[in-house]
Amino acid sequence: MKIQNFTDIFSDCMQHVHCFHVAVAMAIFFSVQVYAQETGSSSLLLHAAQVFDGNEMHSGLSVLVKNGKIVKIAPRNSFETGNASTDIDLGDATLLPGFIELHAHLAFQKVPADIVLRHGVTTLRDVGGPVHQPYGGDGSLRVLTSGQIITAPHGYPIVTMGAKDLAIPVASEAEAREAVRHLIGEGAVVIKIAFEPGREAGAPWSSHHDHAYPDAAHTASHDQSAWPMLSESIVRAIVDEAYRHQRKVSAHVAESSGVQVALNAGVDEWAHMPCEPISESLLKQAKAQNVTIISTLDTLSKCSGIAHNTAIWAELDGELLYGAEIAHPDIPWGIDAQELMYLMHLAKMKLPDALRAATAKAGQYLGIPLLGTIQPGAPADLIAIRGNLEQQLKRLEHPDLVISGGHIVVNHFGSLP
Repeated sequence: MKIQNFTDIFSDCMQHVHCFHVAVAMAIFFSVQVYAQETGSSSLLLHAAQVFDGNEMHSGLSVLVKNGKIVKIAPRNSFETGNASTDIDLGDATLLPGFIELHAHLAFQKVPADIVLRHGVTTLRDVGGPVHQPYGGDGSLRVLTSGQIITAPHGYPIVTMGAKDLAIPVASEAEAREAVRHLIGEGAVVIKIAFEPGREAGAPWSSHHDHAYPDAAHTASHDQSAWPMLSESIVRAIVDEAYRHQRKVSAHVAESSGVQVALNAGVDEWAHMPCEPISESLLKQAKAQNVTIISTLDTLSKCSGIAHNTAIWAELDGELLYGAEIAHPDIPWGIDAQELMYLMHLAKMKLPDALRAATAKAGQYLGIPLLGTIQPGAPADLIAIRGNLEQQLKRLEHPDLVISGGHIVVNHFGSLP
């Protein structure tokens, strides 16, 4: 149909000299469209010295990509010339799945999605900002949202940043249920709520934290009036309504009282490792209730309880997944290598464990089949860095190759044919 329309218009225009430029412009546009379609359906064959498949590290494997999916991963000698339209030898590079960022504020803070993608994050969950249907993954950043944070009237984050595009205040169970239904109807993949009294020393959201004088900051923060928080009955209503629609609830929790309400109400995800020290008994209860914690250890590194809580959570073998809180002023707009280092240092993870928390385990947690892995049928979301990953972890922040849904976004390994 597009070819016929183009031909008719071209024929009419050529009868008049003044239409020549229109015809040329349309011909160029048509050529670009055909090229884009051909590029989208092209196949890739990648060879790398090391391949992390989302679970384990392997040596000397090649990966074949067709139609945006991984179709084969095998030793190089099992492939033949002509198996793919584009063949890229990455040499001594490490190839791995694109990272999955589980805690970001992309839209609210107006962080450019293309920058995040070029820096190695291929899937991002935006938890606190405008809500929309999931999109991307085909040459652009895959974005999932929670929409606005459900909170108490005049509670966090309204008290510090306002409500517009960021928060929904609710004062009753009925309002809470309606807010959940609205967000899910608009495309929310998770529901986020806030338990934040605003009293934690070192917390980036606290107006009283002071890195130079932590003792004074601690005293000041506890002198302030606590910000309002959701009641347990309202949180139970949120959790119940979310579960009716097969959605998880993620809670911003930072200290013991919020943690206790979240546990009592059955919340199954903490958006942060809590800022203040949490008792071992509460953390054991969280483990027993299969709570998942999104790390954000780098963002909260100045909080007094981060090392304590992370160490206990690791000893309990609690689920800890990667999240760096992209859009925070001190966090890279892409992969945060420092977050991986904190996972390794504070949670005692080996490098494969930390990578797994940002790839295969995160993809499984989102419920997107095979996302975050390199295996047949998985989305072809891939990144690569030159050299051995264990010796050059920081290079992950500036990958030499980025592929989204089979589309090459970044390639520093030479020209393509």
